Amino acid sequence: MKMNKLMTNINTGFMLLVAIIILNNCHRKTGIVTYDETPTRGNIRIGVDESFKLLMDTEIYTFTSIYNYAKITPEYKPETDILNEFMKDSLRVIFTSKKLDDAENQFLKSKQIITRSTTIAFDALAFIVNNNNKDSLLKYTQIKDLFTGQLKNWKQVSNKNNPSAIKVVFDNIKSGNVRYFVEKYKLPNKLPTNFYAVNSNDEVVNYVEKHPDAIGVISVNWISDKNDSVSNSFLKRFRVVAVSSEFDSEGNNYYRPYQAYIAEKSYPFVREVYAISRESFDGLGSGFIAFVAGEKGQRIILKSKLVPATMPIRLIQIKNQ
Repeated sequence: MKMNKLMTNINTGFMLLVAIIILNNCHRKTGIVTYDETPTRGNIRIGVDESFKLLMDTEIYTFTSIYNYAKITPEYKPETDILNEFMKDSLRVIFTSKKLDDAENQFLKSKQIITRSTTIAFDALAFIVNNNNKDSLLKYTQIKDLFTGQLKNWKQVSNKNNPSAIKVVFDNIKSGNVRYFVEKYKLPNKLPTNFYAVNSNDEVVNYVEKHPDAIGVISVNWISDKNDSVSNSFLKRFRVVAVSSEFDSEGNNYYRPYQAYIAEKSYPFVREVYAISRESFDGLGSGFIAFVAGEKGQRIILKSKLVPATMPIRLIQIKNQ
């Protein structure tokens, strides 16, 4: 009897061990959080606004090179799409230029979910024009008039121009780039009729390159890092517009979205980049955010010519003799 009881206990223990192994493997395959996930080990999908693809590619590559047991799969989508997935619990961590609003926070709290938001960088929105366009200087008031529908053709910018209509091109109707200007200028949901949405930053560049009357809007991350092959190739295909300060109605000084002008906010269209997490434990998502907000991650941001949020940068003024 004792031998039979012993064999029964052994068989029961063996079956329990097999069940745990099977469950653990299923969790790994489906991406469900496993008990052994840590800030530097595990497997996670994150959502990233496609405006920040070049930066996040570098951050992920560096992090996973240091921590070999960490696998991070980014999903690059328009801002609206990644926020929707975050609210539905399809993504635990997202990188975006939009903070959660009160309604979104209240909804998550009603589900007993507490979010954490970390500012990781300062980005800017750049305006680009065709290489043959002579007008690469625009006043802040002219940009505002463009979005409110008062500025519609290039003749209004300069009498020397042809009276062709200005075509404004965005990356995507669901992108954070559109939302930024809608909120900044308190615009109705409907943009002027000369505004067009394509499907990506690549398509914005392609359109501007082929149409002399177009002006495109893209994240400066796509053109800031001259050491990046994509960014460097883009810069040869258009001109970056310089814009006067928001408080300089006469247009006495113009600024392009360079790192120094983003840092001191002389360039008027600067925005914050946030890492937002809904993790309820110290998982891989939390570890990756800590890395991006830490010294190594911030140095990557600095090198990409954006402005790091948690480390100081030196601005050197060069005077002509």
